Amino acid sequence: MRRLAIYDMDKTITRRATWTPFLIHAAKARAPWRLALLPLAGLASLAYLAKAVDRARLKEITHRLMIGRAIPPAELAAVAEAFADDMAATNLFADARARVEADRAAGWEPVLATASHGYYAQAIAARLDIATVIATAARRDPQGNVLAALEGENCYGPAKLRLIEAWMAREGLSRGDILVRFYSDHVSDAPVLEWADEPFAVNAHGPLRKLAAVKGWPVLDWEG
Repeated sequence: MRRLAIYDMDKTITRRATWTPFLIHAAKARAPWRLALLPLAGLASLAYLAKAVDRARLKEITHRLMIGRAIPPAELAAVAEAFADDMAATNLFADARARVEADRAAGWEPVLATASHGYYAQAIAARLDIATVIATAARRDPQGNVLAALEGENCYGPAKLRLIEAWMAREGLSRGDILVRFYSDHVSDAPVLEWADEPFAVNAHGPLRKLAAVKGWPVLDWEG
């Protein structure tokens, strides 16, 4: 039976969230003048908090402001690789690295499932030797340039489970063919935690810690 160890990324494997740092990194690398647009990105975040836009639209707006309407894929890949190097050096829990390696040694196949954009999540996953990444995807134009718009669903909440199941379908896997461990810090991942055979609340914020206590899920606090 195939065994999958599926990890959320932000604040599960990484100490801090990665989207805003990536936007700032990309702006500095490509067009430093875009840093002057950070207050507008902040206003978009306030609009999200006020429920005027959803998370998917927030991603599109902030991408457009800080990265631009379209970027050639090779250029974006270079930015993502440099960002991933920085994340690997400064923003990964040592305990997360150790857990990925321990799971792998025990026969579990590591998978990253994250709401972050795949164009940089894949680069971070590569620093952990994780080959399979299920993430938010960006639309591309006919020339292959990466656009600010999303392609499909934002990989967050119930959509994360749908995207995991869509990946399984492409792999020819049925739920009965696999065992699943799932690690997350946030209650938005409750649908996947409920679905997993072995759910782990990692570095859990308050609502997830309370839910884990009710459900009897193990709680892991990673340091270093």
